[in-house]
Amino acid sequence: MRLLMMSDTHLPRRAKALPVPLLDELPHADVVIHAGDWVDTDTLDLLERRSRRVVGVYGNNDGPELRARLPEVAFAELGGLRFGVVHETGPAQGREARCAARFPDLDVLVFGHSHIPWNTTAPGGPRLLNPGSPTDRRRQPHCTYLTATAADGRLTDLVLHRLPPRR
Repeated sequence: MRLLMMSDTHLPRRAKALPVPLLDELPHADVVIHAGDWVDTDTLDLLERRSRRVVGVYGNNDGPELRARLPEVAFAELGGLRFGVVHETGPAQGREARCAARFPDLDVLVFGHSHIPWNTTAPGGPRLLNPGSPTDRRRQPHCTYLTATAADGRLTDLVLHRLPPRR
């Protein structure tokens, strides 16, 4: 099962549209995961139209229309792994322990908010993944998103994609 993970798209405030390389991944993804801060419903509509399946949550910058359509925390079994998706996990310091305590039954937790790519495993808890942002790099050198394969209870082929600078 091919996964495409993103967060913090902030459209149309931070960019006018999702980057073409990310859109080109949509036909290859079995599941698109979005960890919040969509900002507009058009992005959700686009992903729902062009994707086989979307697992998403709302973030702190998402208004009532998105909150009516999306949960704060989402759960899905994908490729034999128990996934959770949430926007905020708090400060980087202590993140693994907090997430292991909050989500003890997950294998993978995808989160957003910081715009900083993250890939660690909490001791006794889930693998923690933040795809960064494909549209707003903030203090990072690149805008980013993640792809991976989930199959037979394993997460493989995890790639952090760095996008070229916008013109």
